[in-house]
Amino acid sequence: MKTTLRITALACLVAMQLHGFAQDKKFYIFLCFGQSNMEGNARIEAEDTVNVNPRFQVLEALDCPNLNRAKGNWYPAVPPLARCRTGLTPADYFGRTLVANLPEDIRVGVINVSVGGCKIELFDKDNYQSYAATAPQWMTGMINQYDGNPYGRLVELAKIAQQDGVIKGILLHQGESNTGDSLWPRKVKTVYDNLLQDLHLNAAEVPLLAGETVNADQGGVCASMNKIIATLPQTIPNAYVISSAGCPDAADNLHFTAAGYKMLRKRYAERMLVLLGYKADSIK
Repeated sequence: MKTTLRITALACLVAMQLHGFAQDKKFYIFLCFGQSNMEGNARIEAEDTVNVNPRFQVLEALDCPNLNRAKGNWYPAVPPLARCRTGLTPADYFGRTLVANLPEDIRVGVINVSVGGCKIELFDKDNYQSYAATAPQWMTGMINQYDGNPYGRLVELAKIAQQDGVIKGILLHQGESNTGDSLWPRKVKTVYDNLLQDLHLNAAEVPLLAGETVNADQGGVCASMNKIIATLPQTIPNAYVISSAGCPDAADNLHFTAAGYKMLRKRYAERMLVLLGYKADSIK
């Protein structure tokens, strides 16, 4: 009888490890991916590096000696949150806004795997190699930091995170390099569906939040892509579009300023908090 119980217990333990059941259901994990606006293009100021609530953590995606961080470990979410020398990203103040509004016993963790200038095809696990093979040299260096497979790195890290917490949502900011591509929503769905399958997630429980490119009201050179991004919920029922209207941008009309990223983070965070069950009028 005791032997049977031990075998049953062992089988349950193995099953939990294989399916990545969370150890702490009050540790909310968010996967972030995309191109340069998710990677972080705005300069990090001193004010961005202080007063980061210890309940907000980042799972480091690379070995970053300059930050005293190692891949696959949790750290206080002091920027940069993507690669070792990137800038401010919507994920920064997204996480800060969440911990400011969630109960004090809930922690927030982000994973950010993004590659400046890339098309969504780079995150297609079945076709990324053909895309990467044609990428310009300046992009190849960034891709290689993720061992040539950013999607694979995102999944690898997500599985580590699932040992510690529960994945509550996915944040995307990408589209500039796919401007005019009417198939973009279907391509995003392929990536989203693969993440759900590879991480054993339920689509109804893991929303996808997709940010618009720099808006036409700021002179965004890729603003026409926002009409395509707007159709994403027609392809992914649990997808939500985050408006960039009024978010200040940089001189290149491609990237947001730090103020623009902070406005975007508030919109990402407000939408996520509502999806988590909090009333919009109660959000700080």
